[in-house]
Amino acid sequence: MRVTMLDLPRQLAALAPALRAAFERVLADGRFVGGPEVARFEQRVAARLSVPHALGVSSGSDALVVALSALDVGAGHEVLTSAYSFVATAESILRVGARPVFVDLPPDGFNLDAAAALAALTPRTRALLPVHLFGEPCALQALLDAAERAGAVVVEDCAQAFGATLGARAVGTLGAAGAFSFFPAKVLGGFGDGGLVTTASLSTATRVRALRQHGRTGPERYEAAGGNYRLDALQAALLDVALEHVDGFIAARRQSAREYAQALAGLGGLVVPPPSEGHVFGCFTLRVLDGRRDALARHLSERGVETAVYYPTPLPLQPLFAALGHRAGEFPNAERAAGEALSLPVHPALTASERGRVLDAVLEFFRSR
Repeated sequence: MRVTMLDLPRQLAALAPALRAAFERVLADGRFVGGPEVARFEQRVAARLSVPHALGVSSGSDALVVALSALDVGAGHEVLTSAYSFVATAESILRVGARPVFVDLPPDGFNLDAAAALAALTPRTRALLPVHLFGEPCALQALLDAAERAGAVVVEDCAQAFGATLGARAVGTLGAAGAFSFFPAKVLGGFGDGGLVTTASLSTATRVRALRQHGRTGPERYEAAGGNYRLDALQAALLDVALEHVDGFIAARRQSAREYAQALAGLGGLVVPPPSEGHVFGCFTLRVLDGRRDALARHLSERGVETAVYYPTPLPLQPLFAALGHRAGEFPNAERAAGEALSLPVHPALTASERGRVLDAVLEFFRSR
């Protein structure tokens, strides 16, 4: 048996009776778009995150678009964001008509370099879009302070970080808005696509509600170009069941991360994620030095351990952003991370025996070279 990056059947087995009951409830009710299931899930997530407004949408990608649009980010604006993330982060900026301005990483981290972001601010900067990558909270205070001075807004990309915290605050509640993904592999994973926008602002929440229904503000009244960005009732009902168990999922991820970090600390040629309060380990991502990342991945695969490479090409070098004119070498830390990052299995169903197999295989690789 392989040790896989994800094992949803095992992770969700104990939830099956409650999930079936939720399905039957929605089927009997017959309201499959909107309705009480969505409202209940939104209320419970808002309470879980201690935020006034939590609004279900169709995906994490659409959550970013709706959040930016609700904050009037669009044509003629610049949005600062990380050079190292999933494509949806910067794609959302293009989708609202704005221009992505990429910011490099610090030499030793995966989240954007706050000092570099501050240096990139211009009078055209309308928003900052930091990413809590791999479930690790991004240091936000300097970005929030700078955005306030510049008259810009901060939208947090929390796609991989449900439940992560900065001090006593949940990520997604510090900026003007937060965007979450419920893709099945996430910390709070759904049963298809789904997402969420969080905000403390009533006016922003009102805009999000309109935009997720084609800009609808009343019966047959449409005031903005939105879209069909709604969260389905069945998805909300099933997610509501998973929400009951998310703290256990996070605890299991953290346990695996602790065991990995303790066993691999100090190993030459490898950098483990540093201890970080509030990290939920959507991914446990190593940095494999000296150009040996792909060799380690092959070694682990040969021993039945699945790994993943997130993300092999920094965003500024993706063809989608070619019109911005970036070239290799402009974002050296992001480019180095793209060549070194390797994620190990850390899903909540991972057993102690499986963690042992992963560690044995990693240690074998380094001790034999």
